[in-house]
Amino acid sequence: MSSLPTPEYIRFLRKKAGLTQKELARRAGVSQSLIARIERGTVDPRLSTLRKIMKVLEEALREKSRVSEVMHSPVIVVNKNDSIEKVARLMWEHGISQIPVVDDDGKPIGTVFEKDLVNALLMYRERASSMKVYEIMDDVLPIVGPSESIDRVINLLLQGIPAVLVMDKGKIVGIVTKSDLIAKHLIRKK
Repeated sequence: MSSLPTPEYIRFLRKKAGLTQKELARRAGVSQSLIARIERGTVDPRLSTLRKIMKVLEEALREKSRVSEVMHSPVIVVNKNDSIEKVARLMWEHGISQIPVVDDDGKPIGTVFEKDLVNALLMYRERASSMKVYEIMDDVLPIVGPSESIDRVINLLLQGIPAVLVMDKGKIVGIVTKSDLIAKHLIRKK
């Protein structure tokens, strides 16, 4: 049988989510005094009430998680005029499967995926290594800000988008892939 959350744990989660007792009570549809008594351990709430409170806390914690907490930085980028040989070398050296393409001002204008390299190799054979990035690049990855909710990024990744760029004040500051989310949430740090 699983254990129920302790009053101390509920208080800890509420504070971590950045909620006041009043806000938690409003969202859960209970009184603030009940939240206070639960946190003090002076009342045993009904299981249905406890479930509502825990659901609100879980949602608030998810909302609070931001892209900046999981993004990988710095981002490896290539210029539109770089050779695709350079792209292939960078992908190989860094174990990545896509690279954002930027213009001369550092603004994202496209993406090169592994499939683009394979297609260029199949179509152009020996000439492929001397081709420029702009000749084979694909669309720009979706772009979010560092304070964007992780849930939004997860939804994009679940739609088959391989990565999401993170921009702040017109500069690429990070990238989020499925691997970044897995590393942040499922792999225990030693």
